[in-house]
Amino acid sequence: MEDLIFTKGDIMNYTNLAAEILKYVGGQENIIIVTNCMTRLRFQLKDSKKANVEAIKNLKGVQGAVTKNGQFQIIIGTDVSHVCEEIKKLGHFDDNAEPSGEAEKTGIINSFFGTLTAIFTPVIPALAGSGMIKALLALCVVLGVITNDSNTYKVFFAFADALFTFMPFILAISAAKRFKCSPYIAAVLAGVLLHSSFTGIEAQELIINIFNGNTISLKYFTIFGFLPILAISYGGSVIPILLIVWVQSKIEPIANKYSFHAVKVFLAPLITIILTGLIALFIAGPIGNLIGQILAVGFNFLNDYAGWVIPLIMGTLCPFFVMTGMHYCFAPIQSIQYATLGYGTILGPGMLASNIAQGTSSIVVGLKSKNKELKQLGISAGFTGLMGITEPALYGVNLKYKKPLYAAMIGGGCAGLYAGITGIHTFSSTTAGLLALPVYIGGEGFMNLINACITILISMVVTVIATLILGFKDPVEVKADEVKAENNQEVKPLIKEKLVLGAPLSGQTISLSKVSDEAFSQGILGKGAAILPVEGKVYAPVNGKVETVFDTKHAIGLVSDEGVEILIHVGIDTVELGGKYYETKVKQGERVTKGQLLLEFDMDGIKKAGYDITTPIIVSNTEDFLEVLATDKGTVKAKDDFITILP
Repeated sequence: MEDLIFTKGDIMNYTNLAAEILKYVGGQENIIIVTNCMTRLRFQLKDSKKANVEAIKNLKGVQGAVTKNGQFQIIIGTDVSHVCEEIKKLGHFDDNAEPSGEAEKTGIINSFFGTLTAIFTPVIPALAGSGMIKALLALCVVLGVITNDSNTYKVFFAFADALFTFMPFILAISAAKRFKCSPYIAAVLAGVLLHSSFTGIEAQELIINIFNGNTISLKYFTIFGFLPILAISYGGSVIPILLIVWVQSKIEPIANKYSFHAVKVFLAPLITIILTGLIALFIAGPIGNLIGQILAVGFNFLNDYAGWVIPLIMGTLCPFFVMTGMHYCFAPIQSIQYATLGYGTILGPGMLASNIAQGTSSIVVGLKSKNKELKQLGISAGFTGLMGITEPALYGVNLKYKKPLYAAMIGGGCAGLYAGITGIHTFSSTTAGLLALPVYIGGEGFMNLINACITILISMVVTVIATLILGFKDPVEVKADEVKAENNQEVKPLIKEKLVLGAPLSGQTISLSKVSDEAFSQGILGKGAAILPVEGKVYAPVNGKVETVFDTKHAIGLVSDEGVEILIHVGIDTVELGGKYYETKVKQGERVTKGQLLLEFDMDGIKKAGYDITTPIIVSNTEDFLEVLATDKGTVKAKDDFITILP
C-alpha cells in the first residue's frame, strides 16, 4: 500500500503530495535534480522564480519552503524520503543520471556552502548510526557488560569506527556525485591515500610554527630521488579528499575527450588516476591536510581560552544555521576534531542545547493552545525535536508564531553557555537529542555526562519560562459546522443535486477493491471505479477544466464546473513508461466538454511492455460529498452513465 502522511488531522497520500509539489515548483522541465536530506526536499531548479512558494507552503504535509545556498528547499519532516521517491517516479528522474539543463548561477559563498551541504547530507545518517553504535558500546563498557579488550568489543568497535577510519572513501563517493565524475575512480584515489605501502617508507621530519607556540609536524620522503611527498596519515581526514575529487573532476573529462576510442576504456582511467594521484600526493592532499590542521589548531585555541563561545553561539543561533543549511558546513570541522582530538565541541553541545529548546518550546505551544490542529502539531513536532529532528517544530510552530522561536533561542543560548563553561564534548557524532546522551560517555568519570544532562535541564526550564512569558498568538479554531462565508451565509455544498459522471472509456467495469494497486483498492486516493478498456481512447466525463496533465501522459486530472476533482489513471504503474504509447489531446488549463477526447493510448504496446491497462477513475475530493456510487453494470461504453455523486 502507498505510504501515508498524517498531518493536520488528515490522511494524505505521498503520491498526491508529490504531484502537487511537482506542479508548483514549475514542473518536471524546471527541475535539474532533486534529492532529500533527513527532513527536506532539495531542488536544483533552472528558474527558482517559477516556483509558487506560497502555494507550496499551503500544501498539507509541507512545513515550509526556503531558498538557500542555490537550492530550493521544501521542509516535509521525517516522511521526506517517501515524498522524494514519489517525485522521482512522477517526474521520471534517475538517481544515476547526469542532470540536464543549466542551473541558476549563484554567488561563490552560496556555491561553496551548497557544495559542502550536498556532499555531507547523504553521509549524515551513516554518521549518526555509527556514532550511536560507538556511544552504546561505551555505555556497555561503563556498565560492565563487556570489557574493551574482549573480542565482542573489538567486533562492534569495527562496526562503529569503520566510517570514521575510512572517511575518505565515503566522502570520495559523495563528492564524485556532486562534482559529476566517476565515483569508482574517486574511491581508488581515496584508497591511494590510505594504502598500507606508505607505512613502510622512512621519512624525514619538518616542524612548522603556526602561532602562540603551536606547531605542526610534517614528515616527507622523496620519489625519483628528488621529488618530495609529505608522509601524511589520511585516515579519518575530510578536506584532502574533497580537494582531490575536485581535481579529478577537471582531469577526467579531458582524459575522456582525448583518449583514442579503441583504448579509451583503460587509457582514460589510467590517465585520470595517475595525474590526479600525483597531484593529490604532491599538492591537493598536503594542502587539504594543512588546512585541516590549521582549523584544528584554531578551534583548539578557542576551546582553551574561550570554550564557552562556540556552544553559546550554536545554542542561540542554531535555528538560523538550520534554516540556511549551514549546520552541515560545520561537519568537516567536527570530523577534524574527532580525528585529531578524539572528541568534538563544534556541533554536539550547542546543538543539544538548541534542539532541546526547540522541541520544548513547540510542546509548550501545543499544551497551551486551544486550537486542536496546533495542539496536535505542537506536541508531535516537539517530541520529534527532543529526539534531534527540529525542522517540524522550527517551521511548523516556532518560526510561524515567532515568539516561541525567540524563547527557544533564549533557552538554547543559556544552556549552550553552561555547556561551554563546563567544557562538555561528544565522543562520537550523532543527531543531537535525548537519545544522543550516550555519546557524552567517555574520559574520566561521569561529569561530562552529568553536565550534558544539566544542559538539557537548563534548556527545558529556561525555554518553558521564556515561552510562557513571551506567549504567542493562539489561532482561533473554527469548527466545521460554524464555517461561514464572508457575507455571514453558510457555505453551500459544491453540488445541489446529484451529478452523474460519464464513462471515460469503453470496457469492463471493475470494483476499485479488485485493482492490483492498493493505493486505489483501499480508497486512499478517493472513491470511484475502474474500467478494463477495449479501446485506447479516453473521453471527458464532465464539463470542466484540465487541472493536471502528467508529463508521462498516463494520467489526467480534471475539475468539473461544480468543483468535483477527477483523476483518470490509465494503467497500473504505467508512469514507468515515461509517456511511451500515450498521446494527449488536451493541455493543462484547457476547458473541456463532456465527451471530448482527452487521450489516446496504445493498448497492445502497453500490454506487451508488461503493464496492466486497468484504468481507475477516482473522485479525489470524495470527502466533500455525501456519497460516490459506481455503476452496477458489468460493461460500459464511453460516455455512458458511470459514477453518481450525491451532494
